[in-house]
This record gives sequence, C-alpha cells and structure tokens, in this order.
Amino acid sequence: MNPIDPKTMDRLRRRHFLSLSGTGIGAAALASLLPNSTQAAFPLPNSAQNFPVTDRGLPGLPHFAPKAKRMVVLWQGGGPSHLDLFDPKPELANWAGKDIPESVRGTTRLSTMSSGYQKWPATPAIKPFRKYGQVGLELSEMLPNIGSIADDLCLVRSMHTEAVNHAPGVTFFMTGSQVPGRPSLGAWLSYGLGSETEDLPTFVVMTSSDRGKTCGQLFFDYYWGSGFLPSRHQGVRFRNTGDLVPYLANPAGVSPASRRDLLDDIGALNQFNLQQYGDPEIETRIAQYEMAFRMQTSVPDLVDFSDESAETLAGYGPDALLKGSYANNCLIARRLLERGVRFVQLMHSGWDQHGNLYTQLEEQCKDTDAPSAALVKDLKQRGLLEDTLVVWAAEFGRTPFGQGDPAKPNGRDHFGRAFSWWMAGGGVKPGTVYGATDDFAWNITENPVHVHDMQATLLHLCGIDHTRLTFRYQGRQYRLTDVHGEVVDGILG
Repeated sequence: MNPIDPKTMDRLRRRHFLSLSGTGIGAAALASLLPNSTQAAFPLPNSAQNFPVTDRGLPGLPHFAPKAKRMVVLWQGGGPSHLDLFDPKPELANWAGKDIPESVRGTTRLSTMSSGYQKWPATPAIKPFRKYGQVGLELSEMLPNIGSIADDLCLVRSMHTEAVNHAPGVTFFMTGSQVPGRPSLGAWLSYGLGSETEDLPTFVVMTSSDRGKTCGQLFFDYYWGSGFLPSRHQGVRFRNTGDLVPYLANPAGVSPASRRDLLDDIGALNQFNLQQYGDPEIETRIAQYEMAFRMQTSVPDLVDFSDESAETLAGYGPDALLKGSYANNCLIARRLLERGVRFVQLMHSGWDQHGNLYTQLEEQCKDTDAPSAALVKDLKQRGLLEDTLVVWAAEFGRTPFGQGDPAKPNGRDHFGRAFSWWMAGGGVKPGTVYGATDDFAWNITENPVHVHDMQATLLHLCGIDHTRLTFRYQGRQYRLTDVHGEVVDGILG
C-alpha cells in the first residue's frame, strides 16, 4: 500500500480540513448509519482510487449452490395467533369455555401474565377457516389474499421456541441467543456472502406499526446488529418518517463535485490512519463514506414509484404509497430485492392481542394480508420468486386458552410451545404443510421445528452449511445456530 503523497497531506492541513468537514457534516453523520462495504459505482479520483471498498464475502462461500440468492423476512412483531389464522382446530369449539385438560397443558412454560392462572378456558378461533388454492390449504377467512397464494406457500405449523417474552423471542431468532449482543441473521449473510449491489446496502431494515399503535413492543437496534462481526455488516435502517436516509442530500451550496473532493480528502486521511493502525473499522469507515455518496443517486430512484403500474400498486392495497406503512415497506422491499440487496428485514408490530383479540386481530390482518401476498405475487410475476426466499415469521404464537375474565376472555397470551410460519420461493416446497399440533393447538405431534432448525434451514437455502459459517470471538467459534440446529429437509423443494 503506497504512502500518502505530500500534496494530499497538504490538502489535509487542519484549517482546510475543518472547513471542508463543516460543509460535509451530513456525510459524517450518514457514515455512522450506513455500515456496508461494496465496490464503488463511481470513479474515485486521486488517492480514493486505492480505497479498499470491495466486499464479496468469504472465500469458499457459498458452500454449495444456493436455491435463494436473496431473502426478505416479514416479521410480524407481537405473536400472531396460530390457531386463529393458520392452524384450524374445530375441536376447540366443543371445549369452548371449559378448562383445557392438565394432561394437555403439562409443564409448558408460560409468561408471568398467565402462569398462575387457575382457569384455562379453551377459546376457539374467532373467525371460520376456509380452503384455498388447488392444494386446499386451510387458512382463516381473515387472510384471503395470503390464501390466494396458497399454492406457493410452505406452511410450517410446528415451530417452537423457549422464549415467552417479546424481546428475548425476537432476539432468539434474529441472533441465535435470547441475550443481545450476537450478530443478526442478515449480518451473518452479509459477512459470509458479501454484496450483489454496488449502490445500495447489503442488508436493509424497515419498520412499521399498526394504525392504532396498540402494540407497545419496541424494535431494538440489536435485532439487526452486527454483534462482534465488523460493523459494516449490520443492517441499515430506512426511516418511516422524514427522509428515508437522514443527511443523504448535500447541504445548500455544496455541489456533487465538492462533495466528491471532500470524500477524497477524508478518505486519504482514513487511508493514512489505516496504514498506521491497521484497525479494520477504519476500512469500514472508508466504505461507509463511499456508499453514502452512491446512495445520493440510488435512494431517490428507489422511492420513485412513477414506473409502477396502477395494477401493481392496487395489489399492495390502499396504503401502497403511504410512507411508513407496512404496504409501502413491502413495495420498497421488492424494489430493493430486484436491485440486488441480499437481505431485507421488515418489522411490523401490532399482533400482541392480550385484551383486544376480537377487534384488533382482524384489523391487523387487513393491514398486512394484501401487502404480504402482493410481494410474493410481484416477485413471481418478475421472475424473482424462484431465487428469492420470503419468510413470514414471528417470535411465538398465542395461547389456546383465553386471557382476561375466564367467563368471557377477550385476549390470548404469549405461547412458544407451538406456532406457525410460512415461506415462499427460494427453494422451499410450494403448496405444502409441514408439521402438526394436537386438537388444542398446544402440543406438536408431528415434525417439530425449533428456532435453530429454522435458522439452519434458511442458511442452507442460501448455500451455507450453518456449522461452517463461524467467527472466532473471545476464545471460541460462534455461529448463528450456536451448537444446535438441523436442516429441515421436509420443507426443501
């Protein structure tokens, strides 16, 4: 690596550098928000031509041919009720109001809100189920649009987890541990496989909430963090209010050319520090500045929906162009995926129906049903579904017994012993149901799938052997699945 030249050092004299930094403070702020490293899409003049900004993943990865080149996780925060939406249990109607037998309940771990209950009133589904698609997949009538893609779905009815509270449950799937601090799924994919795009981040996160803000759960940064991996692999959060990415535009009076000169000068200083100290985070900082510069062009194009047909927008529902809505995020997700973003994580809250099951669950379905289905249809219509994995997921399900007044329960508590997810595209077996639960939707009776098993399977679909994607930290090798997890062959297409 060549030493910094005297002319560049002269440009970096204190007063000149500070004056340039003053006009470019937005770039400095943006750098902390855009942790990615890719090959520059613009020519980098002067010393910037030598900046190490390429990130193509680890040597030897993928381990085998991937079925999925990219993934989108539609996270339904709060815990959708599996027995109201995905797992029909007509026998519950015969038990309505009666205590679920102790022989069924066993020693199941429950949240502190219901662990001390003396009554366990069986509460059947609040709406009827119907059959959808040629496969006759049974889903709630509250999900007609997801029902319309039944033949593309792989519905897993046998998910289970140890977590009984929201933050540990989300953290468990996203990072492989209920305790924060480890890298998230998207960070592992970024670290292992690198980037397929030169002007957008490898890993993008967007959040949304139900209209009435009924769900109090927060979305913490560590849900998309890089943990002990280099920070360039953490997710870049697009905001749901104000500018999609803050500080992206040049300040008044600053031209693209002057911004380019500023980045060259800052990059030269960072390159000099990298030579002196060898800190990999300096290399990350260089790449962050370059990504920020390229995103000045790519982000406005990303959210210019003028090229979307009226038919496409209608599919995502009335909120398709409402900024910050789940529908709008699904639309942006499709545009990100087709531009080469490897991992998109949508996080939507509002499924925590402790006391408003009979009103809020249906409203939540209205907000999310059409956009979720439209994303799958849109990807399929564009020829992208085959190698894009769509995952509709949550931290747990809801209790088969009612919460509140035992004589007239109006909610359901958290339930991790059995719940449902669905997937589409990316190498999963379409039009199938995997796993089963008992007549009370309480115990898994067939093909249980643990959180670590699902993580192993998602990595497998991306061409990764989960036991071989590791990172050494504090004296041991870590991986997403910790020391657990088996690939679920039964859901592979």
